[in-house]
Amino acid sequence: MTRFDPSGPLRGWLRPPADKSISHRAALIAAMGEGETEIGGYLDAADTRSTLAAVEALGAEVQIGERIRIRGAGLRGAGPATIDVGNAGTLLRLLPGWLAGQPQGDWTLDGDDSIRRRPVDRIAVPLRAMGAELSCREDRLPPLQIIGARLHGTTYEMPIASAQVKSCLLFAGLLAEGVTRIVEPLPSRDHSERMLAAAGATVEREGDAVVIHPAERLEPGPITVPADISSAAFFAVAATLVEGSDVVLLDVGVNPTRTGLLAILERMGAAIEVEESGEQGGEPTARLRVRPAPLRGTEVGGAEVPLAIDELPLIALAACFAEGTTTIRDAAELRRKESDRVATVTAALTALGGRVEATEDGMVIEGSGGLRGGAISSHGDHRIAMLGAVAGLASAEGVEVEGMDAAAVSYPGFEADLGSLLGGGAR
Repeated sequence: MTRFDPSGPLRGWLRPPADKSISHRAALIAAMGEGETEIGGYLDAADTRSTLAAVEALGAEVQIGERIRIRGAGLRGAGPATIDVGNAGTLLRLLPGWLAGQPQGDWTLDGDDSIRRRPVDRIAVPLRAMGAELSCREDRLPPLQIIGARLHGTTYEMPIASAQVKSCLLFAGLLAEGVTRIVEPLPSRDHSERMLAAAGATVEREGDAVVIHPAERLEPGPITVPADISSAAFFAVAATLVEGSDVVLLDVGVNPTRTGLLAILERMGAAIEVEESGEQGGEPTARLRVRPAPLRGTEVGGAEVPLAIDELPLIALAACFAEGTTTIRDAAELRRKESDRVATVTAALTALGGRVEATEDGMVIEGSGGLRGGAISSHGDHRIAMLGAVAGLASAEGVEVEGMDAAAVSYPGFEADLGSLLGGGAR
């Protein structure tokens, strides 16, 4: 158990770790490319190390140093392999799109106990419609087995907005005969589209659809990964809740498809200053300054959900400190993450004295002005572990987190960075 006691103010500045979503995609697209791609600021965490190991097993050459260098296997050059994705759900769902269209070869993707509970039918169904040959346990769970096949373009209407499913189909579309159209019910993060276009692919937006044309080759240029807004979110919420705090977060990626958290917190009354600072790797970045503010309840749903899906647990935490009721709906996707985050967030916040009711597609939180404290389990979910830490700092009595080591999946240095802000320093 790791204990987080009520703290004094968080003060200082830091650059949060590199964006996990962009790091995964950068490594995969570099592996599909021709020649060597240099990636600056690649996230060093368990999930992203799994992606480097995967592309190396497929035939790409990987050099790990201050900057990552990947000599690609080529768009149609992935060799047969058994891939351990570890706990990386993004890798599990993106990689099959590339492998399914290979001219030959077979692959097995498997991972840890958490991964074996994460459904893959949402990529299997549309990939099969494109001609892919794949099978999975109970027709929906890993291990996932893939045999290279000739793919054909299709139009697929996604029932639920998911950047992972969309990215998988974009990769498959590069290798298919004819055009592939992916119709989104709501916009989701567009990192794959930006990176593929920069590498020479023809990707277009037509209304609600993303259209990708087949490609002969990809030629990625150098890629720089900005700081992860999902990691920055923990400090932003902590600074909002802990009296006397004043935190500055640098080089944070503020892609419009990722900034739902900022819009929701500001609507709740949070004091967040956003100063655009430029661009890294084709992604806009900003300096965020966050100070405490009283919060009020709000409604979260519809088009906002895909823009804040990974940060919704933190919105639920903030809502416990707000005045009034907060309702999170249209977020059934939370149940398909590293844990069932509707269930685990509800259980954790209730155990700490919150008034939270789970619904089929979200939560209803009755704000009580704070949390008592207590003990929670991370359930092996990195975001629940870090949520517990933030809750402890803002609580009346402190929080003990069982399984804090899960944070290493996306943020190995989380406790050290948190300590630097509690000490008023900078990293």
